[in-house]
Amino acid sequence: MKNTNIKKLELKCNNLRKTVLKLCYLKGGHISTSFSCVEILASLYYTGFLNVNFKNYKNKNRDFFILSKGHGAEILYAILCDLNFFSPNWLLKSYREGLCKLGGHADSKVPGIELSTGSLGHGLGFLGGIALSNKLDNRKNKHVVLLGDAECTAGSVWEAAAFISKYKLNNIIAVVDLNKIGATDFTNKFTNNNTISKKWLSFGWRVITVKNGNDIKSLISILKKINKSQKKPLVILANTLKGKGARILENNPIWHSRPVTEDIYKKALKDLSNV
Repeated sequence: MKNTNIKKLELKCNNLRKTVLKLCYLKGGHISTSFSCVEILASLYYTGFLNVNFKNYKNKNRDFFILSKGHGAEILYAILCDLNFFSPNWLLKSYREGLCKLGGHADSKVPGIELSTGSLGHGLGFLGGIALSNKLDNRKNKHVVLLGDAECTAGSVWEAAAFISKYKLNNIIAVVDLNKIGATDFTNKFTNNNTISKKWLSFGWRVITVKNGNDIKSLISILKKINKSQKKPLVILANTLKGKGARILENNPIWHSRPVTEDIYKKALKDLSNV
């Protein structure tokens, strides 16, 4: 990983939130789930942790990232655009309208996106297959997936976790966005997040818990300490705040996909402008 200026990265995260806010205000989208994972994605893409860029994203030796919680596509689009994977014109004219090159969920037709996601629970299994193939070919790629905590109620996630553990795929890192809100309600209404660490441990994974997954300094510190010679797949449980950055959106289930009105846009933008 390269040396990073934390203040500049925090400013970058704030600007990325502004981009997502504008997209969702103009054309709809999943704003709060995008806001919760800004720092997670920024720590992967802006620090050199992931060896993937607009020049090598088709190279077999690139690192792989899967956004399994595909409804958070807006923040991934904002980052990929910022990193020159595609033209800013796509964000302005093709997000959810016109040629619709950028749909409402992550789409593998978009440069830099490995898998079309949106139907939840498939990203980890897909990545497991890639990681096994690359390991058999003696490649040293990293394989990273971002899961939602509500997504982890899907049985397919645990089937994949068992498969990855069985084949000792220590080249995989799963990150769980623990924002504690699903599509319609708080996750504690339908599952028990208090046991999620024990679940991953019982499936043979190494577990690291991040107290504040919206603190990019903490995330970078953990990524720097990851041992390339680790013997187990790793899961990072990142406690985040859904809607982080705009007080009117924070920790409220109604903002999973609710339209952003002009009034809400102005209030959220004011919060982001005062950082």
